[in-house]
Amino acid sequence: MSVKLETSRLLLRTIGESHSAAVLDFVVRNRHFLAEWEPLRSPAYFTEEEQRRMLTNDTKAMEQGQLLKLWIFKRDEPERVIGCVSLSNIVGGAFQSCHLGYKMDQEENGKGFMTEAVKHISDYGFRVLKLHRIEANIMPRNAASLKVVEKLGFNDEGLARKYLKINGKWEDHIHMVLLNEELE
Repeated sequence: MSVKLETSRLLLRTIGESHSAAVLDFVVRNRHFLAEWEPLRSPAYFTEEEQRRMLTNDTKAMEQGQLLKLWIFKRDEPERVIGCVSLSNIVGGAFQSCHLGYKMDQEENGKGFMTEAVKHISDYGFRVLKLHRIEANIMPRNAASLKVVEKLGFNDEGLARKYLKINGKWEDHIHMVLLNEELE
């Protein structure tokens, strides 16, 4: 599965294991910045071999229709990864739902890139994948992430206590949801 979306400032595209060095560069550059918002990472995570393995697994999950993961590049820097956005745990049938995930390069944070990326992957999820709902679970103290989904019309459906183990600690998450009103 190959997907490429373009905005006025960004390129969002699927990539494969041949991009493992670019992904590793992103991961290493943002190791400390993202640690607060992610599960604990083993030293192996920060190797090209592990990033290549993960990209291969992502490709398999996309081929099975369980994932859409787009890596984010600025149009004027089309080989430098600045983030990623994904629709994961895609379930069809009567559910037609998925989980939204994203992360952005520290140097590019606060420039509206993630709002742009989330809008485009959400539109794709609704229009092409025919999803009914996109769910984002965000820690209450992650104000920047909450701002992204609030700007795009996601609604707060409540607090999930101790929902995910992040950076070694079980964290509460706000359950934010965007519905595909066209499928009503």
